[in-house]
Amino acid sequence: MHEELENFERNHVWDLVEPPPNCRPIGTKWVFKNKRGEDGMVVRNKARLPGVSSKEGIDYEETFAPVARLEAIRILLAFAASKGFKLQQMDVKSAFPNGFIEEEVYVRQPPGFESARFPDRVYKLRKALYGPKQAPRAWYARLKSFLLKSGFVMGSVDKTLFLLRRGGDTTIVRIYVDDIIFGGSSHALVSSFAERMSREFEMSLMGELRFFLGLQIKQGPQGTFVHQAKYTRDILKKFDMGDSKPMTTPMSTNTALDADEDGEAVDRRNFEG
Repeated sequence: MHEELENFERNHVWDLVEPPPNCRPIGTKWVFKNKRGEDGMVVRNKARLPGVSSKEGIDYEETFAPVARLEAIRILLAFAASKGFKLQQMDVKSAFPNGFIEEEVYVRQPPGFESARFPDRVYKLRKALYGPKQAPRAWYARLKSFLLKSGFVMGSVDKTLFLLRRGGDTTIVRIYVDDIIFGGSSHALVSSFAERMSREFEMSLMGELRFFLGLQIKQGPQGTFVHQAKYTRDILKKFDMGDSKPMTTPMSTNTALDADEDGEAVDRRNFEG
């Protein structure tokens, strides 16, 4: 919780001000989450302070932000495998508080962290919080602006894909909210990109891409293998079927099937060829 608020201070997310007349600040609440890896182990603990109860037309106008489709992730994996380079992953520690917002939004002081000197004051947002509807759009706009200034070219169809070409080398970046996949044909260019991102934002470099959106990914010299063993285990556990006996077919092979005497006759010729 302290780390989250300290990050707000470093990024100048808000200012503590006297509430203006007719001010209706939105509330905040603490949300705690564990981020897990492909083996189910906790790799990071998160404390988030989202804003709640924002109203359309008052606290926000436009909310749309592009999000990569799962098919696009698969295409990127295939492309990287065909070019022979490994994809890596980074995570923005606090993505949304990096995005500037245009609306005038006020929030109440965080529960448990109210100012002793100014308990009646409110925070005026300069940047987005997790929770307000316009936050994903604000973060995407900030990240897109940084990538374009760094020389990347945005995809004409897919707005979450960015390319940087230097001579005969290419660096490719795919964004999914606060998760970023990147790689390229030049190790120097890829390392330079990671360093620039770490200087601009607070990043967690997670190394080689192994787990993303429920996909377990293994990149090797013979190609890229994608499976969902963890997702399958989680589904079986959810429905209390973890100890069930596995079957090679979805039904018993010993089941006898009889003709339905009361059923409607079918002309087999309609199904031939």
